[in-house]
Amino acid sequence: MENKYIIFDTHAHYDDNLFDEDREAVLSQIKENGVVGILNCASSYESIDKTYKLTIENNFIYGALGIHPENADEFNDDVEKEIIELIRKNEKILAIGEIGLDYYWEENPPREVQQDIFRRQMKLAERLNLPVIIHDRDAHKDTLEIIKEFPNVKGIVHCFSGSTEFALECIKLGYYIGVGGVVTFKNAKKIVEVVKEIPLDKILVETDAPYMAPTPNRGKRNKSDYIAYIIEQIAQIKDLEPKEVNLAVNDNFKRLIGKDI
Repeated sequence: MENKYIIFDTHAHYDDNLFDEDREAVLSQIKENGVVGILNCASSYESIDKTYKLTIENNFIYGALGIHPENADEFNDDVEKEIIELIRKNEKILAIGEIGLDYYWEENPPREVQQDIFRRQMKLAERLNLPVIIHDRDAHKDTLEIIKEFPNVKGIVHCFSGSTEFALECIKLGYYIGVGGVVTFKNAKKIVEVVKEIPLDKILVETDAPYMAPTPNRGKRNKSDYIAYIIEQIAQIKDLEPKEVNLAVNDNFKRLIGKDI
């Protein structure tokens, strides 16, 4: 892929075991292909330490620490203390995440447990004055209700899957809309409509690597340089130059975290 863009991937999981065999080679390759930064998002207790180490070992990787709703049972007072300690030790931890609600899988922890842990991690973000990375799957109403309880917290609704109305509600509350590979899929209608209707200054781009690779790599392992396809699709939807979209989404992320990285 030609290196045309300055890519910051606002959501990836390079700690995932799908990268265990060639992680260093992949990171080196994407760097050569224009990737200047990655926000690696923890999801499980185990991934907190792995994410932290990735930020120490790679100058272009930043971290978000938190417990995903699928693993809500793993969050407790000790985990919270550990997250706080790691954040205090390392200024490259930029957010609390990936947190939120996932009602899609029946085997996930009960909804009440997910909601409780979501609220606890929102409180933590408020206390530490950090943005949040929110996972919301089939839980739009409850997600909105909980984020409204924390007006001082801002963040990203990652891999956005809701309606335009929901997106506009989130934007009003100070959130950015995370747009990933789905926007390039032939059958993607909802997210295309969202991208069309919301302002460019509220859009962020992400991969969710190793998952959700965009067309033309759908079904393959995802990686951060594939964001080029997402940038180009957003540009096409909004009738803008891809370079303009690229620079805007990078500025949006810097605005969210409150610093130039």
